[in-house]
Amino acid sequence: MRKTNYLVVIALFTALILSGFQCSSTELTSAKLYIQQKNYDKALNTLQKEVAKNPKSDEGWFLMGNVYGDIGKFDSLIFAFDKSLEVSNKFENEIKQQKTYYWANSFNSGVSYFQRGNKATDKDSINAFYDKSIDAFTTATKLEPDSADTFKNLAFVYMSSGKNEEAIEPLKKLVQLTNELDGYKYLGQIYYSLGTKKKADYKSSGNIQDSIDANKEFASAVNILEKGTKLYRGDADLLRTLSASYVETGNLDIALNSFKELVDKEPDNKVYLYNYGVLLLGNDQYEKAVDEFDKALKIDPDYENAIYNLAVTYVKWGTQMNKESEASEEYSDAYKEKFKAALPYLERITQTDKADAEVWELLGKVYSVLGMQDKALDAFNHADQLR
Repeated sequence: MRKTNYLVVIALFTALILSGFQCSSTELTSAKLYIQQKNYDKALNTLQKEVAKNPKSDEGWFLMGNVYGDIGKFDSLIFAFDKSLEVSNKFENEIKQQKTYYWANSFNSGVSYFQRGNKATDKDSINAFYDKSIDAFTTATKLEPDSADTFKNLAFVYMSSGKNEEAIEPLKKLVQLTNELDGYKYLGQIYYSLGTKKKADYKSSGNIQDSIDANKEFASAVNILEKGTKLYRGDADLLRTLSASYVETGNLDIALNSFKELVDKEPDNKVYLYNYGVLLLGNDQYEKAVDEFDKALKIDPDYENAIYNLAVTYVKWGTQMNKESEASEEYSDAYKEKFKAALPYLERITQTDKADAEVWELLGKVYSVLGMQDKALDAFNHADQLR
């Protein structure tokens, strides 16, 4: 999360707030005295009597908002200030200053708590600091509802806390306010991951509602990502999640056509080539997928996503050839050539930081098919260590 420093210098002296207003009632006079004495309970009680007797008391509502700010009740502050502005604009400038002051305090508290959470070492402390950060940023969004940075930071804290669903609304607000790339990107990823989870739930439970919910999440991902890609056409993250979402929603033909158009227009765009290859792979068009990944790697030989998916393509291609051979009872070892083709790409990935358990396990399977049992065992052991 980007740290943003807001230095707001506002003269908020009680004496200035209380001076310059005409005394129009006993309640207002008493309330101002109580505020000077920091006797906030009596001040609120008196101001509540004032606005009950005179709902059009713009000064009564204004002073009440100030008291609520002093005691940290910001929902009540907003309500009281709004009521004052409904009556008149007499205190509009002071209200804007007050809100900006408390917004800055809340925003900076959110940043501070988030940083402390990042530095904490035990889970309970991390969660406690993140929760406080969420509360602070939530308050800041209420005080300055047009601050895109506030919604962005709130969403990031939610995601850091593993509360992805809670991050949806602030990300929607971010998109609404600024059309920012991060808003589209993270919204799409969250919807896609929620759809993936619901799909897995359906597979394990058989509950049809899980399947319906999964489709809704994937559809939401497509909707937001399509809007994002119109503004940020070359962004790899948007395109990658969009292509995967197209596959999940059964819109593979739409996806293939749209990405083919992109490739035709920009044949030297490695991101377009890669994503088109992913779609072809998802449609079991292995030979064409290999061609697209090869083209991407000619442009960027170190394009790790293309390297890995090229290996996956060869493995799936070889697996399909083997199944077809067994089904026809015309047994052949030709499929092993595809596994051999996958091997150097997988071995290359294992030499990078992106060699996770899934990569090592796939490498172990390839070694096994090729009869390289010692290497297969070593790869499986690596996979186990990374889990």
